[in-house]
Amino acid sequence: MKAILLDGFGGPEVLKLGETAAPSAGAGGVLIRVAATSVNRPDVVQRQGHYPPPPGESEILGLEAAGTVDAVGAGVAGFARGERVFALLGGGGYAELVSAHAGHVMRIPPNLSFEQAACICETYITAYMNLFGNARLADGETVLLHGGGGGVTTT
Repeated sequence: MKAILLDGFGGPEVLKLGETAAPSAGAGGVLIRVAATSVNRPDVVQRQGHYPPPPGESEILGLEAAGTVDAVGAGVAGFARGERVFALLGGGGYAELVSAHAGHVMRIPPNLSFEQAACICETYITAYMNLFGNARLADGETVLLHGGGGGVTTT
């Protein structure tokens, strides 16, 4: 399969289009045929060599992607081949196919494009979880966010 691969660490010039082995869905996973991905700060930092992927995750960049279900792994129910989905990934989004943990895969609402859905996990869900899950922000409360240049804070 085609993927954007790293030729060392550094600036954008280390990104190269290449061929690599395709992943499988694996037990508890969903294999997604990628239609769109995103570029987030962690991708840039990883490209520079300062943010390694979690153990066992793909070395290919890309922490979120959207596309269609290509295959479903053992023990996974509720997803069908061809269904439009998006996912938070441990890596691998800059490729034609990516394997995602089924619990990190969500259906794309009909009113969203692949490109829109591919940008939800890393910024919107993180912002929501931090404000309403961790900080327990409630109606009528105000919050001051520093670092408005980043994707999560901008969201």
